[in-house]
Parts: sequence; structure tokens; C-alpha cells
Amino acid sequence: MNISTNKCPPAPTSLFQPPRRPGMGTVGKPIRLLANHFQVQIPKIDVYHYDIDIKPEKRPRRVNREVVDTMVRHFKMQIFGDRQPGYDGKRNMYTAHPLPIGRDRVDLEVTLPGEGKDQTFKVSLQWVSVVSLQMLLEALSGHNEVPEDSVQALDVITRHLPSMRYTPVGRSFFSPPEGYYHPLGGGREVWFGFHQSVRPAMWNMMLNIDVSATAFYRAQPVIEFMCEVLDIQNINEQTKPLTDSQRVKFTKEIRGLKVEVTHCGQMKRKYRVCNVTRRPASHQTFPLQLENGQAMECTVAQYFKQKYSLQLKYPHLPCLQVGQEQKHTYLPLEVCNIVAGQRCIKKLTDNQTSTMIKATARSAPDRQEEISRLVKSNSMVGGPDPYLKEFGIVVHNDMTEVTGRVLPAPMLQYGGRVSTDTGRDCGRGLSPQNKTVATPNQGVWDMRGKQFYAGIEIKVWAVACFAPQKQCREDLLK
Repeated sequence: MNISTNKCPPAPTSLFQPPRRPGMGTVGKPIRLLANHFQVQIPKIDVYHYDIDIKPEKRPRRVNREVVDTMVRHFKMQIFGDRQPGYDGKRNMYTAHPLPIGRDRVDLEVTLPGEGKDQTFKVSLQWVSVVSLQMLLEALSGHNEVPEDSVQALDVITRHLPSMRYTPVGRSFFSPPEGYYHPLGGGREVWFGFHQSVRPAMWNMMLNIDVSATAFYRAQPVIEFMCEVLDIQNINEQTKPLTDSQRVKFTKEIRGLKVEVTHCGQMKRKYRVCNVTRRPASHQTFPLQLENGQAMECTVAQYFKQKYSLQLKYPHLPCLQVGQEQKHTYLPLEVCNIVAGQRCIKKLTDNQTSTMIKATARSAPDRQEEISRLVKSNSMVGGPDPYLKEFGIVVHNDMTEVTGRVLPAPMLQYGGRVSTDTGRDCGRGLSPQNKTVATPNQGVWDMRGKQFYAGIEIKVWAVACFAPQKQCREDLLK
């Protein structure tokens, strides 16, 4: 199928033009600052945009990346050669040189080794457009508007290697703890990582990098996870089945998590938990299919003893129900581990939030040192990243130096009651307050025991969005 090359009519001139900045400002004391922005040097080249359609659909980005990475290596001779494409994990792939497929759609078959059996994917590859990085450079010089497709291409290319190496969460990347351990309790722990995005600035593209942290579930045996959640100090002292309240609390925490089994040797098959059984493994039954085609009720404990010669240590504990609920797949807790790299999206407790704040608080010099270390350790400096090198992109290794201004602190006028008849007010139990003036110190002021100068009820308000419609659709804003 060919894609039409007819050019679209020029977009109508916008009726609304934001006002230009009147000036840079002069008030305050100048100060030298370092910004966590790193200059990105881009060449005057065209980048080739391709659409990737992977079936079956609705796969995680991680799986899609494995499929595309395997595709590039498997079809190296026929299509890709020595090219190192940048891929966003969904539909967009970019190459520094055109692929030898023209504008026709190419259908490929890619096989990934699976647990027990291989997985086969059908991949459709089709040319979309040519993206000009030269137009981006011209826009940065003030000649025209910044082309969003160029910024998107640059962002995808710079994020490709970190996306393959680390665990992506939104715009950030995280890696398992090495050399540190910050437990939050309840089977959760702090993972540190970094946020990364490409942004246009005056005259240059900049790579913004900052440290970030979030909560992940700790990779550990499910038995230990249960003990943390239920605050059980010693599993050997838990000789009775879980109470209903314990089971409900445990179910709330583990439902939706992925676990991997340990009773099948090297084959660590993974499952998603859908429930926790009411009955223990010694009493939880399921229909076991016999060789003669008939079915008999068998307990989970009996099945594991007969099938795997495994005598359960904790038959009085419940089982995990995994996969689809109607399929009755049950696993004893003791043969399951929590899969690593699962972000905690459930709300943290107050104690966990407090621990997280303490673990992530750091001074500006510490942040600067950590950010600089991140840039160097993640192979983005000077072009060693093979994907940046492919496109001729270089990320400078020094933070950007800018000049800031320390503004004089404003005087703040508090509100309150000013009474000329102090005795009458006090007789009514009202303590008079003076309308005092405060000067902020280090950007902080104390509102304890104070009132606003004039409280106002906001009856009408509006939000103005200046983002292009491609980035933020009107229907989403509503």
C-alpha cells in the first residue's frame, strides 16, 4: 500500500498570538546558577519516521521493545543493515537513513523465546514521513515555530537506550537498589532514578535531567511479603490459618501483582494475582483432569505432593489465585516470589510517606553531584550511546550556566481584628489581633496564628492552555 505524497494545505494563521516577552528584568542582585539542563548538539539531517504495528496488541512497552529489538537483529541483512533505530515502545520508530522498503507496508514475523513455549508476533512496518532536524535548528534561531515532530523524534532517540536498560515509569527511569536499601514497610521499598526530557531553549535544544524516587515492591518470597504486610514477626509462629481480617488485608496488597513460581526448576513462569483463597492449601480444592477424561476434586496440597513430590511447609496458609478467576489456578504461597520491578501505585501510609520524604531529601550540592554522575554513568556524554551516535547527536557533559537574580523579599501584610474597644472584645471571649507586617526569610514566612488580609471567595475561574492541540487535545481538557 502506497502513502500519498500530496501536500496538505497550509494551516490557517492563528487569530491569537501570545505577546512577546517585554524584557529580561533588572531588579535584584545577579547570581551565577547552574541549571540541570545539558546542551544537545544536533546535526542538520533528515530523520525517517516509520509506523510500527505489533499484534497481538495491548502489550507492555517492555515487550514491544523486545519485539522491535529482535526484529532489527533478525532482519539485519534484508532490511536494517547496521542501522540503530530509536523506538518509543508503541507506534513510532526513527532511523537516520531510509529503510530499503520504500513507502510500502512490510509485514514481518518475530518470535521471542517464552516460558514453556515461544511467542510469535506479527509486525507491520510502514513509512510515515521525513522529519527535518534542520528545521528545528532554524526554529531555535527564531525563524519559525518549533516543529513538534522534530522534538518528538529527538525525545524518542535520546530515551531509547535508558528505556532498554532501566524500568521506565512515566518520564522517569528507575533501577533496582545497589549499595543502598530504604525499606518502607509492607513489602515496599524506595527506588531512585532520574527524569529525562528534551526541551527547546534559546538557541539550543536541552536535555533536562533530574533525580527522582518512587516506591516499588521488593522482590522477595510471597511468604515474607505476607509477613511484612500483616506484621508477623516469625512465620513459624503463625501455626493457624489467617483470620478473615488478615486475609482481606493481604488480598488488598497482593491483588494485581505479578509472581513467579519456584517449583518448576529454571522455568520461572510468571502469573498475575487475582485473589487469595478463603481456604488453606490443605482444604482448597480444584477439578483435576484425569487421563481417562474424568475429573476429580483434589486439594492443592495433595496435587503438589503427587505432581512435584513437594510436601508443603505451610499447608494451613491460603493460596494465590492467579490468571483468570474462572480457570481455578491456585498456587501455594511458599512456591511464589514477588517479581522484581513492580511499581507501587497504591497509596502509601502516613509512615511510609514520612520515610520516603526522609530518604529522598537532599541538598542542592548533593543533587548537582548526583545528576552529573547520572549523565556520565548512563553513557549519554560525548556520544558513546550507540543510538545517539547513529544520529550524530551529542549531549554535553556540563550543566548550563545561567545568571539569576535574587529579588528583594516583599513585605507581607497580615489580616486580623483591629479593635479600639479592647475590653468589650475580650469580655466576649475574642482575642484582638493586630494587622502585623512580616518579612519573609529564605523564602519562608510563618502563618501560624495569622489571618489573610482579605479573604475572597472565588466564584468564577478559568484555565488557559497554550499547548499545541497535538500535545493536549481539547476533549481531554474537558
